Amino acid sequence: MANKLDLLYPTLRELVLELRVGDTGFLPDRLQKLDNLRNYVEDKGDEPVALNFICTHNSRRSHLGMIWGAVASWLAGRDNVATFSGGTEATALNPRMVAALRRAGFHIDDPGGENPRYLISFSDEAPPLLCFSKRYDDPANDAEVFAAIMTCDHADENCPLIHGADLRLPLTYEDPKSADDTPEEEARYDERLRQIGSELLFALG
Repeated sequence: MANKLDLLYPTLRELVLELRVGDTGFLPDRLQKLDNLRNYVEDKGDEPVALNFICTHNSRRSHLGMIWGAVASWLAGRDNVATFSGGTEATALNPRMVAALRRAGFHIDDPGGENPRYLISFSDEAPPLLCFSKRYDDPANDAEVFAAIMTCDHADENCPLIHGADLRLPLTYEDPKSADDTPEEEARYDERLRQIGSELLFALG
């Protein structure tokens, strides 16, 4: 049976190998949060586990969480883990983030429209991920009980109650939006993609 790492798309496989650095470089507070996420998943045993990554507009960071969470869980053989993303309101998955995902080696089917329902793949041997902007409680996030992973400060501070969450974990990231339409735009999006990938590969790998 092939190593799942070898089944990733080639560019993405090289990135994953680069990002798998263990706990090197994580500050103690960050490491504790990542350990909390790992413990939540492991404490469930073989029960179904749902991880819902939440940000205000569900347009950038929360999608990265969902996508990298799925990659890390698949690589680790955690077949009981499902990842979702949502916001406190719906907008659209930002095209700058879509471009960063393509640069990282993900394959993306873009149907177009105001809030496209992208199909994002990381291997021909894994089902594609349906990614579009939605509220965290959208029917597409098919889980009655889940861990709410808060990926932005605004959502964490302004959404005091997440119905259905049996764990609420603030794992916030700087918004790459601050670099939009600047010479730093591409680098900032790639940096955030790499940061979230590194942390979730560690926590869920």
